[in-house]
Amino acid sequence: MAQTKKKRHRKHRGTQGGRVDERPKGRPRNRAEARQQAKARRSGSGGKRTAASQSRGLQPPSWGSAFTKGLFAAALFLGLLVVVLGRGFGPSAAIAGAMVLFYTPMAYYLDLFFYNRRLRQVAKEKTGA
Repeated sequence: MAQTKKKRHRKHRGTQGGRVDERPKGRPRNRAEARQQAKARRSGSGGKRTAASQSRGLQPPSWGSAFTKGLFAAALFLGLLVVVLGRGFGPSAAIAGAMVLFYTPMAYYLDLFFYNRRLRQVAKEKTGA
């Protein structure tokens, strides 16, 4: 006589190499495990940082990025002098060149200040939390 009820089969989770993982990384089994996963995700993120800044990490300031910021600020200053104040382009370009020399170190040391501040915050979170 043929069997009327089918037996339940478990899905085979092994690989062709013979390795079998204990459990797939999916939904947690219980509430405690869900809390543990959420806590691990929160602690790794470092607070209210965005995904882009998390992937970049914490990088020290560079003179190249400071020079780019100085050029951008000087270009804005040049536009302000020429368009809004109606000055000539030649003298305004000379002043903008001087502004690059002023803005570049200012941008570097400002970035350095915020970098050191962030390092102190991360160290405080690691020891205090």
